[in-house]
Amino acid sequence: MSEEIEKLFARMTDPKENDAYHFAEKLGKMADEEVKNRLIDLVKGDHWETAFLAGHSLAKTQWNEESLDAIFEAIFDRKNKSVQGELVQVLEEFDLSERFVDLLKVYLFGNFKASTLAKDLLDSVEFDITPRTIRKAEKHWNHYLHNPEDEGSLAIKKLEVEPMLQEMRELFN
Repeated sequence: MSEEIEKLFARMTDPKENDAYHFAEKLGKMADEEVKNRLIDLVKGDHWETAFLAGHSLAKTQWNEESLDAIFEAIFDRKNKSVQGELVQVLEEFDLSERFVDLLKVYLFGNFKASTLAKDLLDSVEFDITPRTIRKAEKHWNHYLHNPEDEGSLAIKKLEVEPMLQEMRELFN
């Protein structure tokens, strides 16, 4: 890896760096396969601030699906439960048209901030919906109905999700 890229990584991951976001952006624009793999490792790492910046860098690369896999893995990792919302914010920078089911899972099972941000994305992104997507979404919805983490939010989510799933079913009838 070049010396310039190493310096960008050092500046981006330095907790005292005020312009870390700027260095993350630069790194994303210069990313090759090796840089992408290192950024993905940072997304899956133990520091949520670095994971957020690495996700921002990945958004600037050509590896949308592979990056999203790593970010969603980090979002669903139990160790990140308290910072899920911060990680979900990174998703706004990606093409999420193929990720309806993943966003629905965040909406259903994420903490309050993550769930709220996921709902906004569900409402604003135009998704590529297939019958398989609907079946997978219904599977997660049924799992949530039988295992709600918060009984109070069940009624609210029911009002949101059931009409959404019904509307999608009607597209294919």
